[in-house]
Amino acid sequence: MTSSKLLKAILDSKKKWFAPLPKKTIANHLIPCGLCFDDLYDLVESLDIKEALPSIPREIIDARNKRLLRAMDHSMKHEYLLVDLQTQQTLFRSCLRYMLAQVKREKAEREVHGSLPLQHDWLVKPL
Repeated sequence: MTSSKLLKAILDSKKKWFAPLPKKTIANHLIPCGLCFDDLYDLVESLDIKEALPSIPREIIDARNKRLLRAMDHSMKHEYLLVDLQTQQTLFRSCLRYMLAQVKREKAEREVHGSLPLQHDWLVKPL
């Protein structure tokens, strides 16, 4: 009887016991590398990311590129970021996520209205 109450308490969708676990796991892997959560988005996989990037201020894109280069450098050297810099990381503060959501909304709106997708010269591959 008590085990069923315990199981119901654990599986209760209102309490969300295990919701923070993936976020903590991701944070534990990103902090030593000096990366943010938005740095994990792949430009090759999604055209939405490529469409959202020009809307973001240049300073944020430059900071993202520097973080990625620093993480690759530390990975090649089998090192971690200094502890002082690890404490300064803001993992889940993002503006790419908001721009990506806006691009997806615009894309859904274009599909509803039946218009053609946007064509950018940087999206079209040369022959």
